[in-house]
Amino acid sequence: MDRDILLARFNPNAPATAAAIDTCQANLKFVLPADYVQFLLRSNGGEGFIGESYVILDRVEELIKFNAGYEDDDFVPWFFFFGSNGGGEGFAYDLSSPALPIIAIPFIGLEPSVALPLGADFASFLESLHTLEW
Repeated sequence: MDRDILLARFNPNAPATAAAIDTCQANLKFVLPADYVQFLLRSNGGEGFIGESYVILDRVEELIKFNAGYEDDDFVPWFFFFGSNGGGEGFAYDLSSPALPIIAIPFIGLEPSVALPLGADFASFLESLHTLEW
């Protein structure tokens, strides 16, 4: 589906700077997927509806701080959060897979067994949100 249609009711932030993305990337143990980086260069997060799903996508400058509490090797080192639905579900890259699929997972509990697959990449994540009914 066309990205402009998917994001018609989404309120994007101004684009991220390459420097902000580079700073974030330098603090990660994995490479941010290219399609997500392209999204950040057009919209540094934002919020609004994608289909009937309400979505809050974090600014690249907030990602390291937000994930700091979850990256403890004794807690949930296998998720990298980049947003939420504003209702208790986080959107994250699943770092346990080299393909870095995107999942939705409840912030309470953070049990991998209840993760909902939302796409193999950022484009399919947006399409999944467009058709998802929470």
